[in-house]
Amino acid sequence: MFCRAYPQISETEGDLSDEQKITGITDVIVIGAGAAGLTAAAELGTAGLRVTILEARNRVGGRIFTQTDPALHVPVELGAEFIHGRPAEIWNALEGERVRVSEVTGKALCFQAGRLQVCDFWKGVEAVLRGMDAQHPDESFSSYLRRFQEQSQNEPGMMEASQRALAYISGFNAADPDRVGVHWLVRSMRAEEAIDGDHTFRTENGYADLLKILVQRATRAGVVTKTGIAVDSVAWRAGHVEISGFGHDGPFQAASSRVLITPPLGVLKAPPDDRGGVHFSPSLPKTKLEAMQKLEMGKVIRVTLRFRSDYWERLTGKDQPLSGASFLFSDDEWFPTWWTEMPRRIPIITGWAPFRSAEKLTAQSDTFLMEHAMTTLGKLLGCNADNLQKECEIAYSHDWQSDPFSRGAYSYGAEGSNGAQAQLAAPVEDTLFFAGEATDTTGHNGTVHGAMASGLRAAREILAESGAR
Repeated sequence: MFCRAYPQISETEGDLSDEQKITGITDVIVIGAGAAGLTAAAELGTAGLRVTILEARNRVGGRIFTQTDPALHVPVELGAEFIHGRPAEIWNALEGERVRVSEVTGKALCFQAGRLQVCDFWKGVEAVLRGMDAQHPDESFSSYLRRFQEQSQNEPGMMEASQRALAYISGFNAADPDRVGVHWLVRSMRAEEAIDGDHTFRTENGYADLLKILVQRATRAGVVTKTGIAVDSVAWRAGHVEISGFGHDGPFQAASSRVLITPPLGVLKAPPDDRGGVHFSPSLPKTKLEAMQKLEMGKVIRVTLRFRSDYWERLTGKDQPLSGASFLFSDDEWFPTWWTEMPRRIPIITGWAPFRSAEKLTAQSDTFLMEHAMTTLGKLLGCNADNLQKECEIAYSHDWQSDPFSRGAYSYGAEGSNGAQAQLAAPVEDTLFFAGEATDTTGHNGTVHGAMASGLRAAREILAESGAR
């Protein structure tokens, strides 16, 4: 009997309209109620514009998707989980509402010589990453790493460090090392350093805390949010947009003078006839289509397991106890990274399967996913996988690659992608505007704060054109 998969809750609580018929006059239609769409809508509404958000899902949040474990009453993230550093977009919102924030603490363990051992995962890795130079012609990380290994093959520890750097790039960025560009990586690293990105945080109720704030801001600003409405067509000309799609009550249409487009990169790149895809008529400008091809969607499968309340403590008798550990690293082909809930000591652990691992797990059954998760975790902990399975009470997961309204985890820049985010973000004839983490130009692609920053930028662009103050 495999660990029971937790049924996903598609509805998000909040003061959201259930009416699916589009009525009234709207100055701006926002497609997508993720962090970017909600942030932009609140800014526009506060400035006096009439704003309607259309969201394909039956909930708001997009790739923010927090569940609450029914037994432990703690948040379980199916999407975004960590606050990376101290980005003003998130911290100002949380501090304004006095939300409790905790820094992730604990030791890192690496699976070496057949067992978990305390390790310095970053030893030598920074030297590898610091060798990347944005002044040289762009290249893929794999290309750079081959040159680095050739130049440092006689330096002690550098070969191991380069392998860990490779694991970091494919793991943290969910990226294909053969595709991700060095220039994009350097910009991302510098952006992280500017906000103390080496510190990681969680809030008391997970990203649900931030989402609640964003929804409240939008509601106070008079924004109308309609869920369960999938936009599949945007017909436009300068100063006028007609939108159509399908809702709970059947086909719908809506019109406005401006539209803000916030769906993930994977959706924008999807064939228009596919579920979740959007047909633009006329087509988007060639420069914008070219920009999309220079950006990629990272791939990740994650599974979060909750064990019996007494099980975790029984692991503390091992040579290298899991108690007090935050991250577990290995070269496992299925789930190479795991993390606990530190500093909270509760029997929940999350497995992270990026890039190639995700490709093998995507669209597989719950049974297939659990078999490989338990096999990997059992190896790391020195436990029999079958016994481990018996101790597992519930499992959480969401396949973002197979989700038609995300089609991947988060974006990254490919080799030669310089300027692509700005091209993707650029308004079209003061009518079509774009936001979302893939359009962020500050180096924070793939993050919630990057999405929020893009929403603020797009709102300023719309307000400048509308003349609103």
